[in-house]
Amino acid sequence: MRRTILSTLIFFTLLSVSHAQPASLKTYRVGIFSPLYLDSVFTDINYKYGKDFPRFTQQGLDFVQGAQIALDSMPLSNSNIAASFFDSKAFEKNISWLISNHKLDSLDLLIGAAKDLDFLQLAAFAKQKNIPFISAVYPNDGGVTGNPFLVIVNSTLRVHCETIFNYLLQDHGSDKIFLCRRKGNQEDKIAEYFRTVNEAAGKPLLNIQTLNFDTEDLASLGSKLDSNRNNIIIGGSLGEDFAGQLLDAAYALKKTYPIELIGMPNWDGFKQLKKISYKDFPVFYTTPYNNSGTDAYSRRIKNIYANKYKGVPSDMTYRGFETVFVFAGLLSRHPDDFMSRLNENDYRVFSQYDFRPQYRDKTAAIPDYFENRHLYFMKIINGNIVKARQ
Repeated sequence: MRRTILSTLIFFTLLSVSHAQPASLKTYRVGIFSPLYLDSVFTDINYKYGKDFPRFTQQGLDFVQGAQIALDSMPLSNSNIAASFFDSKAFEKNISWLISNHKLDSLDLLIGAAKDLDFLQLAAFAKQKNIPFISAVYPNDGGVTGNPFLVIVNSTLRVHCETIFNYLLQDHGSDKIFLCRRKGNQEDKIAEYFRTVNEAAGKPLLNIQTLNFDTEDLASLGSKLDSNRNNIIIGGSLGEDFAGQLLDAAYALKKTYPIELIGMPNWDGFKQLKKISYKDFPVFYTTPYNNSGTDAYSRRIKNIYANKYKGVPSDMTYRGFETVFVFAGLLSRHPDDFMSRLNENDYRVFSQYDFRPQYRDKTAAIPDYFENRHLYFMKIINGNIVKARQ
């Protein structure tokens, strides 16, 4: 597999890749940005790592490979898609250079596995040129305002908190609800998101007790619970250590207290939570992505990846495939009203989307961006991840 991947890396250092159908049809140009770190991997065209493979390039490369498979799979009939790939972590020809030298001006669509400064530069360029920018994996708005051409696929933490709150309001309004946290900036944001949505009507709709465990041992959690009522525990932290400790504490109490533990969206990647030793005790979380891995698209991706790259596709491969297949396909069908068609299902692959305009200023005429607000409730149980609600 390493030899195949290294060949792919060399390929991307030499030229931009395009995919197109017969030249007589209208061609739409899509720029795909991914952090490949090629300048860190090569000196000119000489590979720096010998027989080893730099893990820091893996996610960006997986995204690109998924995008390539999507381009080869798209059912185009009335147009062409010309896709150019860009290394967002290039030293010299980085995003800033590409913009300054007008290398992106001819694009009709931007798709980026980009974050931080790369995300902000692409978003600003999209706004300036009126080109849609699909932010594929970054769960953040970066403080962007007034940008009706920015589309956030991977829902922000605020939307996750609001979705959890709405679930609690609907199904657990009479239960005891605890927001468990430790000290930290992200933890402050999570607590504020819950407070804001809970008090949106002027007074709290739910009685959510915040428990801070900065100095207090999590073993004291049992003293707060009620054995005669359902106890909903929200893990208000993105930290893996705290998530594991909270799970240990809740699991130790499950025989005495009815407990439902809800974590944050990144908890699906925490190894401890997938241990089969937590028998029949689910940990719930929300995610905008849902891929069972058994559908026709997934089987195709697995077969191509195995034959071409001699390996197994990662989550980023599937996300690269889905994002390019959905939005490049949408562009080919609706080039003149792309932004108003974001929720059409013509090219749906794995996940359902619900893009809505977001406004910090409710009186503003222009949205700050469009964000996917469709989240799935999943649960980790007995080492497996399954859908928790239909």
